[in-house]
Order: sequence, then structure tokens, then C-alpha cells
Amino acid sequence: MVSTKRLQQLARQHGTPLFVVDHDELRKNYATFRKYLPRVQAYYAVKANSDPAIVKTLFDAGASFDVASMPEFMIVHELIRDMPEKERQAWIWDKIIYANPIKANGTLRQLDRYKPLVTYDNLEEIKKIKKFAPRAGLALRLRVPNTGAMVELSSKFGASSGEAVDLILEAEKEGLTVEGISFHVGSQTTNFDNYVQALNLAANVFREAKARGAGKMFLVDIGGGFPAPYDDSVKPFRELAKILNRELDRLFPKDIQILAEPGRFLVATAGTVVCTVIGKAVRDGKLCYYVDDGVYHTFSGVIFDHCQYHFEAFKKGPVETCSVFGPTCDALDVVSMTERLPADLKLGDMVYSRNIGAYSHASSTHFNGFPPAKVVHVNR
Repeated sequence: MVSTKRLQQLARQHGTPLFVVDHDELRKNYATFRKYLPRVQAYYAVKANSDPAIVKTLFDAGASFDVASMPEFMIVHELIRDMPEKERQAWIWDKIIYANPIKANGTLRQLDRYKPLVTYDNLEEIKKIKKFAPRAGLALRLRVPNTGAMVELSSKFGASSGEAVDLILEAEKEGLTVEGISFHVGSQTTNFDNYVQALNLAANVFREAKARGAGKMFLVDIGGGFPAPYDDSVKPFRELAKILNRELDRLFPKDIQILAEPGRFLVATAGTVVCTVIGKAVRDGKLCYYVDDGVYHTFSGVIFDHCQYHFEAFKKGPVETCSVFGPTCDALDVVSMTERLPADLKLGDMVYSRNIGAYSHASSTHFNGFPPAKVVHVNR
């Protein structure tokens, strides 16, 4: 964790708003994931934060990658473009999954030359892949329970368990290779039973597929959802890992490869934003602070990620409940209505928010003419 002293030094040097990425934290989180889930290969979900420097640190640490667009694919590809062609193709096959179940025809055309692993969940996608990316390997995306997840995904993606094997057989009928099953229990899933139910559904599909004559599948992608420790209500990762290890060993032989797509878990705690108080008012008896970052920028997760970030002040003193607003003129730009901050903050004082590395700066815009926060990378 970057110290408050260092945060202040960086803010004075670079100005605010400032988004600070701690690469030691990235490496620590990746090592934790591998320690507690030794059977699972981590495919970093690039959409969580696609900053090339973050991708490079995880690449160097040994991570694989989950991409969901061609720009994300090319960020990863840039790291391997100097490999010999044969070695590069082998790396892509083993280290990248294109995990967006719905892909445009043009995207599939671009992907085909790389022979990647892609997900699908419906008949129309089979037809598209057959026509535009026939050299791709396939993983069927299965719809699984998302109960209690902060961001629910099962209504948008996933084949039902009842149609899953039919879709596997249909893809094979078209001459495509189905390599396995994928699922996603929802983002920031604190209900660990979602994983238990999902793994059992996947195992049932494996058994039914074998019984109905499908080709041998050899991988299970257990998706993302691994919760970041935003507060004390989130149980330790090792507790989830214990459950996963038990179920994986019970349900899947050792020759089945296990993939996962951690995004938030790897990057959330590696990001801190520093803001400056640019305005102060009392409205209907409530203290209001205005800062130079907001929901159109680093705090976009308030809108898009259903996430509530909290502020701390470098200045200490008696606190009271206040509202914090972003810098734009839009009434939507409300970061929080219930922050506990010192009542005597002055214009020019700085505040900061930790654990904001995922789905935050990645969604920043230039709305109202305000640019995103400057990014600074730190290796302690």
C-alpha cells in the first residue's frame, strides 16, 4: 500500500486528480491467487483496467489474459509481437481467451488468424464462428446462479444447462472444436455458494456431453467474480479458495485444465485516487464538498459498477457526515451523500480514496471538458 506521505508527494509533484497504481500490490495479489488456487491458471480480465503498464506487470508475473475486444487483444499481443510466429501462436492458444460470447463479424475475421480460444452461448454465434473464425477453439458459456453478486451477468450471457450439450454437439457438427465449458458467477461475488452450484452444473454438462458422444473436452473456465476486500464484510480469499479446491478436486480429474478470469481481485487494491477540494458549501444544513474527480472519471464505478468508494482526508480533525460531488455541472456527478470527513477542510486540501483500481479509471471520459485523472505507476 502506497503510504499517505508518498501519495501527498506524488500529488504535489503531478497535480490532481491523480490515479496512483501500486505495481507491488498487483504482484502480491497475483501471487496470492496462485498460492491459494495452485491448480487454476489466472487469466487477468483486461477490462477491469486495461492500462498497458498493468498488463505488462501481470504478464511478467506469469499471468494469462481474458480479453473481450480487439483493442484489449492487441494490448496483450503487443507484449508478444516480437516472438517467432510459431511461438507466438502457441502462446496465444495457451494464454489468451476471448471471453465475450457475442462477437461482431469483423472481430471474428480479425481473430481467426490467431486461432484463439473464444466463448459462445447460442446457435447464431456458432454460425458466425464457422463462417468467420473456423480456426478458433470454443468454450461454451453456461448460465449459472449470480445470487448476491454486485454485478449480475446471467441475464445477458450464458446457455441454460438444458441446451448446453445440444450447443456443444451443434458446434462439433459444424466442424468446430469445443474445448470446454466456461461460466461467470457475477462480479464481486460474496455468495460463495454460486461457485459450488456453477461447478456442479458444469460437471453435469461434461458428463452428459460424454454420454451423448461429444468430443473430449479438457478445460473449465470458472470465470471471475473473486471479491476484492473493499470492507470487512468480504470474507478472506483463502476461504473461497478452500471451497473451490475441494469442489474442483471432487468434480474434475487432474487432466482437466482449470482457468479463471480474475480482474477486480487483482487490480482493485492496487489503485488509489487523490483529489483536491475545489468547492465547499452548506446546503439545507448539510456540508458539501466538491472535488476535482467524479463519476464521469475515476469514480465511474459508482454508476457502472454499483460500487461505493470512500474518502479519507490527509488532514485530521472532527468529522461529520457530508456530501461529495464531482467537478462537472451535471447533477448525476454525485460521488457520495454519506461521507465522514473533517468539517474544516479548506479549498486546496486533498482527500484520497483507496481500493479503486478496478472498473474506475478504465471508464473515464472527457465529459464536460474535464480530462481523466493523470496516472502514475509506483514500484515501492
